[in-house]
Amino acid sequence: MGKFTKKQKIRLRIRKKISGTPEVPRLSIFRSNKYIYCQIIDDVNGVTIADANSKALNAGSNLDSAKKVGLMIAEKAKSKNVDTVVFDRGGNLFHGRVKALADAAREGGLQF
Repeated sequence: MGKFTKKQKIRLRIRKKISGTPEVPRLSIFRSNKYIYCQIIDDVNGVTIADANSKALNAGSNLDSAKKVGLMIAEKAKSKNVDTVVFDRGGNLFHGRVKALADAAREGGLQF
């Protein structure tokens, strides 16, 4: 077996192309079977600007919780004066929970 799993190889290949700067940080998404997590990251300084996850939410379905997390991250980003980000879906398909989070973040005012 190789050193990396298929998912890790996809993530590394994406990260070679996508990077967040102080002016345009990166919106990174991690999706587990139960929860969805996202962070806004400045890769140059190695700092997380804002984060949100669905652990504390009792939103019902996974899709509803992803929408709420998207709105939460947009709200936190606005409070830190961030309105434009680079979207990093983390190797996940742009479908289902990832799409719901992205659409909600756009509704909340983030541009990507």
